[in-house]
Amino acid sequence: MPYPAVELKNVTRTLTEEVIPITLVKDINCTINKGEFVAITGPSGSGKSSLMYLIGLLDSPTNGQIFIDGTDTSLASKEAKEKMRLEKIGFVFQFHFLLMEFTAIDNVMLPMRKLGKLSHKEMKERAEMLLGHFGLKNAAWKKPNQLSGGERQRVAIARAMANDPLIILADEPTGNLDTKNADIVFNLFEKLVKEENKTVITITHEPYLAKRAERQINIVDGRIA
Repeated sequence: MPYPAVELKNVTRTLTEEVIPITLVKDINCTINKGEFVAITGPSGSGKSSLMYLIGLLDSPTNGQIFIDGTDTSLASKEAKEKMRLEKIGFVFQFHFLLMEFTAIDNVMLPMRKLGKLSHKEMKERAEMLLGHFGLKNAAWKKPNQLSGGERQRVAIARAMANDPLIILADEPTGNLDTKNADIVFNLFEKLVKEENKTVITITHEPYLAKRAERQINIVDGRIA
């Protein structure tokens, strides 16, 4: 039986502090199940990233409820949301946002350090395992400027997996990659869904990549089209 990883009920986000209020997303109702690969599509400015920030608990809705793994986040404190982000959600962005002064393995260990559940030895072993899983065993001790664009994005995906999250949120993760490396990234997402039962939600402007997802959610003017 499908189990909801994410549920949005009548979710609206309006920037009320503006002179003229701006509604980013309006009346969104959506369920994304555990182990599902979903692509969020739509024209620029349609509200795709706003929706992803809401799902990722980086922003809060003006109205409505967002459930993550069955928990109503509208009832959660700021601290509880931060803990939920660390435990339940991994983020991958268009720009990898790796710390350039750190090695690949240190970058992957960062979310684990922040969560604080593992010893240094356990964090290092898990980071090495993840990098090896994504074909980056020999890159572990290299810094980002020693890696290709595709390798950097794979390190970013490994970092997103650091705390073994339920959900991976990817905002235009292939936007700076060529077709070959974009395919590699989507192959990794498919692998996470099929082999590890992760929920992957990605924004993409590329129709051929969106078609590789199990389902597409098209956003137009802040609503599901």
